Amino acid sequence: MRYLLVIFIAFSFVACNGVNKVLKSKDPEYKLRMAEQYYAKKKFLYAQQLYEDVIPFFKGRPEFEDIYYKYAFTAYNQQDFLNAENLFKTYLEAFPTSGRSEEIEYMRAYTFYKQSAKAELDQSNTLKAMGMMQTFINTHPTSAKAKEATDIIDALRLRLEKKDFNAAQLYFDLGQFRAAAVSFNSLLNAYPDTQKADEYKLMSIKSYFRLAENSVEEKRLERFEKVIEECNDFIDRFPESPLRSEVDQLITSSKNNIKNVSNESVKTPA
Repeated sequence: MRYLLVIFIAFSFVACNGVNKVLKSKDPEYKLRMAEQYYAKKKFLYAQQLYEDVIPFFKGRPEFEDIYYKYAFTAYNQQDFLNAENLFKTYLEAFPTSGRSEEIEYMRAYTFYKQSAKAELDQSNTLKAMGMMQTFINTHPTSAKAKEATDIIDALRLRLEKKDFNAAQLYFDLGQFRAAAVSFNSLLNAYPDTQKADEYKLMSIKSYFRLAENSVEEKRLERFEKVIEECNDFIDRFPESPLRSEVDQLITSSKNNIKNVSNESVKTPA
């Protein structure tokens, strides 16, 4: 293993020295040829260094568009998506009528997708990616990439849904049942096509039930009635749901609690 590491370091040193020698050359045409060779061999760091060096010389010349195109992709292929997005943006501004515009528009949106964070983290790039992918679809409805863009939007929407679900579940776990009920209902409104609609509705009902259980005496009757109202809404909306039995149990428990509250009110002297 150590022997292989030494060989790797030696080759890296030789390659680095090689590109440094090219960079010292005064011949931009030679530098461009070497950049193309490095690019073809997928040595994107070295290609990037050389493209960057010759860009000022070739700006305005016929070769410039192709140079800048590959220069942008050297960043993307090194997974430097922040820089790649900026370079794709600049390409579109510099070459608005390019035959590659559709490809670069998609790639720019795709870099935001690649920067999209896990559900637990900030979703700014997720929202940007969704917006740009939708714009791409609207602008290029017949593109071969339109289906892929739609699939990415769907995947990112699931990520946002998961983030919102985690927030609602956290309210429930912390015993903040009013906030949990509102959050689970918001999930239903924000994601009307979700496959988990009945689950979110049930969690909203459970939140209302726990809120009622933990309420002061004068508010328990009203809040258990709210639980029954929400249960009936569940039955109307999801009559075939496998969660129906849990809803029926919550109705029964709420009615028993209402009966107990009413009995206590009768027993309490005026």
